[in-house]
Amino acid sequence: METRKVQRLGPSTLAMTLPAEWASKHNVEKGDEVSLRMGGKGTLTVLPESVQSEESQATIHAADLNADAVERAIVAQYVLGRRIIHVEAPEGGTLDSAHINAVYNAETQLMGLGVIEETPERIAIRCSVDPEDFTLNNLLERLESTGSTMRNEAIKSLAHGNPDLAQRALNRERQANKIFVLLLRLIFTAYQNPNLARAIGLDDGFPLIGYRSIAKNLELTADNAEDIAEIALEATDHSLNVESSTMRRIREFTDKVNEISELAVQAAVERDYDTAIKVREEYAKIGDREHEILDDLPEMDNESLLQIREVLVSLRQTAEYAVRNAEIATNLALNEESEHTTIE
Repeated sequence: METRKVQRLGPSTLAMTLPAEWASKHNVEKGDEVSLRMGGKGTLTVLPESVQSEESQATIHAADLNADAVERAIVAQYVLGRRIIHVEAPEGGTLDSAHINAVYNAETQLMGLGVIEETPERIAIRCSVDPEDFTLNNLLERLESTGSTMRNEAIKSLAHGNPDLAQRALNRERQANKIFVLLLRLIFTAYQNPNLARAIGLDDGFPLIGYRSIAKNLELTADNAEDIAEIALEATDHSLNVESSTMRRIREFTDKVNEISELAVQAAVERDYDTAIKVREEYAKIGDREHEILDDLPEMDNESLLQIREVLVSLRQTAEYAVRNAEIATNLALNEESEHTTIE
């Protein structure tokens, strides 16, 4: 860590020199303006004008990349906050159809992304998402709600033998992934430019690493719901081979999982330690629910038993992700003073 000596320039002005290497890297010269951001724990961040530019661009050279690699590169540049992404063919060549398809596949996966220019040699895509149109808290709640809706549709599909509900849940997975990747974009962008943290609902950048983990946990719970929906489509008559009383217990189990999943996100966005504690308490109440349902099953064929077990495992894993989110909420809540904590 480099240290700098603070000097007094006047009766009420203190000054510190900027490192020459940093100034050169960011093209900061005498007379230029920089932005100062005061954060928690006594931090002061200096931002050059270049960091605040929203028109950052990246070029992906497709020459040595297959279509999948090009598609992943586009998603990565989107997450990293690029406003315009170019995909270029090798010099003197043209983009092949696989690379062009990869561009359009990525476009359908990402919110606010669209092709703005296309030639045989080059495609440019632009992200129209304005960070100030969203808050991280709202997007976390939307992602949790989407996963919960998928879960409900998948379980109802099994209860009523309705494949349309299962397919509806599977169709929502793309929306869940769009929200997740948009969350990553906002998190990375706010990390790179602390001025944006306030625009997306944060006083400082401290919660960003926690929000990244919560977003991933919620994306995994959507995957769990997708697994249940696929079981519904594959099962005989699109339903589980269980009595109505057992199906009712599975639906009640689902309702409790939905409750603690929502509570965990609420605890994080509201920085509420009491709500985080409640998540743990509610989780303890359903801790043995999976085994209790399995133990009460009558003799049945292995395929039916495996399907029931997979549904219950997906529900339990979703509850476990909620507890992880509650742990992160605990850290966020206890970083601020409250009736439970005094910080000096």
